[in-house]
Amino acid sequence: MPRVDAALRAAGHELVVLPDGIEEKTLVDNLKDADLLLMCYTPVPARIIDAAPRLKGIVKYGVGIDAIDIPAARARGIPVVNVPAYAEETVAEGAFALMLGLARRFKAIQHEMDASGWAWPTARWLGQDLSGATLGLVGAGRIGRSMARMAAAFRMRVLGFDPQLPADFPGERRENLVSMLGECDFVSIHCVLNAQTRHLVGAAEIAAMKPSAFLINVSRGEIVDEAALLVALHAERIAGAALDVYGREPLARNGHPLSALYAMDNVILWPHLTFYTREAMQRLEEDTLARCLEILEGKPVLVKSADPRLRAQTQGVRFAD
Repeated sequence: MPRVDAALRAAGHELVVLPDGIEEKTLVDNLKDADLLLMCYTPVPARIIDAAPRLKGIVKYGVGIDAIDIPAARARGIPVVNVPAYAEETVAEGAFALMLGLARRFKAIQHEMDASGWAWPTARWLGQDLSGATLGLVGAGRIGRSMARMAAAFRMRVLGFDPQLPADFPGERRENLVSMLGECDFVSIHCVLNAQTRHLVGAAEIAAMKPSAFLINVSRGEIVDEAALLVALHAERIAGAALDVYGREPLARNGHPLSALYAMDNVILWPHLTFYTREAMQRLEEDTLARCLEILEGKPVLVKSADPRLRAQTQGVRFAD
């Protein structure tokens, strides 16, 4: 985050830059005099928060807040804030691109082009239209609704499963996840990870999908029972999958529970980069800097997220409408 770092230094603040994955003891030592913790993936459990007596706030450089012990921060009156809105359309575009790649067999055909130089129109390469197909969305927050609007523009039928499905959802509501999955040609996951959504799409849900259906996950790996997904792909119980997120990251060709996916031409693997565009990074940096400066200047920090874990905060915060 060179721009954020430079702006904070220009405002007179001293920065200690530490790598993600740093040892807990080193992080504790560096937080003893810290006023602000700006983090991305490094876990921030209660013992780290309690070891930082001067801490005024925690800013997550991105969306996911699962690594932060928010109750521990609340107990200390330390506000926690993320940057939720910088890549809503961006991630939806990424999910849509992955869906197109599955529909048109991009990975398999690219492999054939690399190996043979050409691919003649045989059944092996036969794709399918998105127009007229049914897309089921598991989660209909900002990103899910953006995905729904894009799908509607392609004349897809859109279904949505979400306990808090908004009134402006541009598709059909479904109250039962398993029954919705049986209707879908494509299933795209867009819910947050919490205790209720961990393994929300498990063996029973995957078994309810059509053998011709595809699964897309750009949200969090652990929303899907990845072991059950791997079994289903091996057994050809579903047509394929496109994944940008994994329960254990980074993914690896060897020694990872999902290493076998690399060899599957009906599986597109993306390295958690659907958010990563020039425009989204600029928005992320601008919002992150604004939240950091609010905390350092002693102002209430703006919480833009609708996540109830952040909305339950009562000290040092203000909420976007």
